[in-house]
Amino acid sequence: MLRNKKILLGVSGSIAAYKSALLIRFLVKEGAEVKVVMTPSAKEFISPLTLATLSKNPALSDFFTANDGTWNNHVELGLWADLFIIAPATGATLSKMAVGMSDNLLLACYLSARCPVWFAPAMDLDMWAHPSTQNTIKQLREYGNMLIEPEIGELASGLEGQGRMAEPEHILDKLKVHFSQSLQLHGKKALVTAGPTYENLDPVRFIGNYSSGKMGFAIAEALAEQGAEVTLVSGPTHLKTKNSSIHRVNIISAADMLSSCTELAPSQDIVVMSAAVADYRPENIAQQKIKKKDVLFLLRLTKTTDILKELGAKKPKNQILVGFALETENELKNAKEKLKNKNLDFIVLNSMNDKGAGFSSDQNKITIIDKKNKANAFPLKNKDEVAKDIVAKILELTNA
Repeated sequence: MLRNKKILLGVSGSIAAYKSALLIRFLVKEGAEVKVVMTPSAKEFISPLTLATLSKNPALSDFFTANDGTWNNHVELGLWADLFIIAPATGATLSKMAVGMSDNLLLACYLSARCPVWFAPAMDLDMWAHPSTQNTIKQLREYGNMLIEPEIGELASGLEGQGRMAEPEHILDKLKVHFSQSLQLHGKKALVTAGPTYENLDPVRFIGNYSSGKMGFAIAEALAEQGAEVTLVSGPTHLKTKNSSIHRVNIISAADMLSSCTELAPSQDIVVMSAAVADYRPENIAQQKIKKKDVLFLLRLTKTTDILKELGAKKPKNQILVGFALETENELKNAKEKLKNKNLDFIVLNSMNDKGAGFSSDQNKITIIDKKNKANAFPLKNKDEVAKDIVAKILELTNA
């Protein structure tokens, strides 16, 4: 949910500033771009170098950089961010925010920010409970700022009560929910298949294909970035998912994929069948390694179940079902027949005749054909960009 999001983190002068380092680490791990602004007093509690190293951006605390006089433009920082979170937010910083003071860079960024502003207070329990603090909190919330309630526990004073800054993992969860609710596929479930299947001949050999799984993995990532709850059923591949919210199911054979897909598909809003599933499997699997004997070795194959056709026949109302067609001849004709026969909402045609596209490549060239037989051809693109084109078509149908 946080991939490519721009997070401005404000750190004010509290012993809880050590938690900011862990929060940055979590945000960066989730794929967010993080910039840090600090109050002058925050530097007494945590080193700007620590926060700069973790965020991979300078940790700023002054309007001008001392060594070269560079202006740290608070307006640009406020406009840059998708979200500004102040954690920890001390009583002093909160009070200044409420009355519009801007005597440091963090406060100037706050007044310049057009994005949502969140704050996570950190103070002793009596300071938190004081009527003036509660009036400040009320005022800030009326401005539209989002409060992350301080948690109950042991405080720096040695007392027990409410006032400690929320744990970084709890803040992270709240930010994920915030961003997911603004995404178009929030609340939708999506099933994606990827990669090849391996059909065993004996304990050491198999029949397979050259599919790398890159296209299916890119589609899973693109759907997750739009807020979908994604399950990725993948054949054998070395690839790893980037988005931690994607649930991965590893399979080997066409029969394994059939079992997983028939179990999962009925509950899905979106199904994208991009895996290269074997059309045939050995009729019999040898229990021991097949020895090399005769010049000719005859192998009897039997058809695998057409998973896409099975899912199309049982497709729930309002489910979006997407298929893929990899063709070497009569491309459009064959793809359109597959679109109709398998009850698809649209089909993605790949051509083996396009240089630079296809299996194992990082690029692909596709044509999307919808139920009205309208074909939309795209130029050769990186597979991540191709995935976004496919998801854009899904969004179009979702919003129709």
